[in-house]
Amino acid sequence: MDTRVAGGVGASALRPDGTLKVTGEFAYSSDLWLDDMVWGVTLRSPHPSARIRSIDVTPALAMPGVLCALTHEDVPGLKFHGLDHPDTPVLAIDRVRYQGEPVALVAADHPERARRAAAAIVVDYEVTEAVTDPWRAAFDPSCPKVQEGGNVLRHQPVRVGSVFEAPVVVTGEYEVGMQDQAPLGPESGLAVPAEDGGVDLFVATQWLHVDRDQIAPCLGLPPEKVRMTLAGVGGAFGAREDLSMQIHACMLALRTGRPVKIVYGREESFFGHVHRHPARMRYEHGATEDGRLVYVKAEILLDGGAYRSSSPAVVGNAASLGAGPYEVPNVAIDAYGVYTNNPPCGAMRGFGAVQACFAYESQMDKLAEACGISPVEVRVRNAVSQGSRLITGQVIDSPAPLAEMLRELEAFPLPEEPAAGGRDLRALPGGVAQTTHGEGVRRGVGYGVGIKNICFSEGFDDFSTARVRVELAGGEPHVLVHTAAAEVGQGLVTVQAQIARTELGIDRVTVAPADTRVGSAGSSSASRQSYVTGGAVKAACEAVRARLDKLAEENPGLTLPELLERSGPVEETREYRHRPTYPMDPVTGQGDSHTQLALCVHRAVVDVDVELGLVKVVELAAVQDVGRVLNPLALEGQIHGGTAQGLGLALMEEIQVVDGRVRNPSFTDYLIPTILDMPPMRVSILENADPAAPYGLRGAGEPPTLSSTPAIAAAVRAATGRPLPRVPIRPQDIALPA
Repeated sequence: MDTRVAGGVGASALRPDGTLKVTGEFAYSSDLWLDDMVWGVTLRSPHPSARIRSIDVTPALAMPGVLCALTHEDVPGLKFHGLDHPDTPVLAIDRVRYQGEPVALVAADHPERARRAAAAIVVDYEVTEAVTDPWRAAFDPSCPKVQEGGNVLRHQPVRVGSVFEAPVVVTGEYEVGMQDQAPLGPESGLAVPAEDGGVDLFVATQWLHVDRDQIAPCLGLPPEKVRMTLAGVGGAFGAREDLSMQIHACMLALRTGRPVKIVYGREESFFGHVHRHPARMRYEHGATEDGRLVYVKAEILLDGGAYRSSSPAVVGNAASLGAGPYEVPNVAIDAYGVYTNNPPCGAMRGFGAVQACFAYESQMDKLAEACGISPVEVRVRNAVSQGSRLITGQVIDSPAPLAEMLRELEAFPLPEEPAAGGRDLRALPGGVAQTTHGEGVRRGVGYGVGIKNICFSEGFDDFSTARVRVELAGGEPHVLVHTAAAEVGQGLVTVQAQIARTELGIDRVTVAPADTRVGSAGSSSASRQSYVTGGAVKAACEAVRARLDKLAEENPGLTLPELLERSGPVEETREYRHRPTYPMDPVTGQGDSHTQLALCVHRAVVDVDVELGLVKVVELAAVQDVGRVLNPLALEGQIHGGTAQGLGLALMEEIQVVDGRVRNPSFTDYLIPTILDMPPMRVSILENADPAAPYGLRGAGEPPTLSSTPAIAAAVRAATGRPLPRVPIRPQDIALPA
């Protein structure tokens, strides 16, 4: 069977949703509508820590247009949910643990009536001491407990070797602020009650089956009566891995007997999803005089906020990757995740690895300076390669050409220095605000390296399911691919179709909407879907192709349309699992905990107005090894997008939390990069196939987020001479004294 079909693996096949999105015609979850639907609204706590004495919903019920008002007493089943541990209340019961925690629900015939009714609910709070300092939460025995089991949710050590002395020693304390995923599409969905007593939920999410498996017990329903369909997703980046409005909309729909739509406003969105863990880190690197690492010591503290979410996995990533992609024979790392009364934190692009990367890369720059060698050279001398061991003892058993990547990056030509006078204001820090015409502006260059685990780790049963059907449609062969994998903007629908074209040699392919009528595909996170769902689609296609080949043998001379006309549709379902992983040892941190590892390196060139503390990123360059390219255009978009989020973390993005309260829940005050902030990029994509992965591919979406942040920070340090141990870098951190 000829599999050389246009639009297959390796082609820049266009996205079926692309035109609709750029023309504004794409239907997002917030656009869902049914004629008889009503609106749901959530009442949230104004306090980061308080006991609830009483909740009175009668004022809301007395208002016109209000159909119901619900509290925790109205939860039909289990009152708690969670990704891997049910610790998060559906609605607060006797206390609230963070500002914005859901307390009550209202359904009304108009969204404004629902909002007014929710505001009319009377909650009697007894405000209690909020635990907001993660150091105190972790290490002060007198600190109040946020959760009954204590404030340390996971401590993961890594211990290798015993030599912690060296001729050259550099130390540092680093901090990463709380970054928001900032998806432009707010949390939203539509719950529709069904005749069988169940509910159909159309929602923007990252993980349909784990949503269902949390929702159903809370509704007191069997899983098969909670039917979920992916609605249009306006960005995710980890924010949609945890539940937001799902159970609430279903509760209201089942109570009212009518479809219920919930759409968060922008401010509520900041309270309604998890964020990136802020981190405080202490590092010590010891090396020989020529810059070769002898040991790394680190203490990594991650603030998980009020509930568990995916914090244990974040801690595992930070610990196992805490020394970076470098060969180091002696390691003493302690990574902690702690509960506080700050906003809950969970998955965000590169989680755990991002925070550690900023610290260890800052340390490598310090080490280069202490040894009198270049930032690139110190990284090359310590770089891992195929056959190296991670600090967990895991052997890197696929290509890891880090030294070559760094040399290639270093060889890229630098942008020309601007001529004196007459510079375009848009190319200067401060832009058209005319804060400078070039005076006080200094240029800096910096490098960053990141290593990220791909797919879920530490023994998680990570798999995906795909159903592939070949049938006649209009007299021509047609392929239908059905998975539950969430398309969250990364281009997965396109990749599934490319794989089907490649494996079956049939050009006409449709990817069915993702829903729970097929087996789980896992989460659209951890850069895993091309690997795992791609592997499942490939396996199902191979099974279909085997059946078609057998039919062809039994019916010689018949064309494929004739075979299908005689046999009817041919359909196969397959699960795909990658090789097993194992938990890290709780004492030593040793173990083969990761499926696959990916590397990216960045160089940043910046101009800094050292008098006002303003930064203009002039150019970013990246080299990334992706194993094999499935879609060149989509891949380059992933590298640009991940880099942009790393730039945001480096220079502007931070949720400001003071005493447990969020001060900037809006896109007016929480700043994200725009096209004016993103510079031109040079990108080199390497293809060194991973023999264990489908097509040899290597997950690519997260690594650029890691290495771009420290590269930009290093460039700003080079321009200013300031230590800058914290991101995002603020103007007051830069501006030199008069």
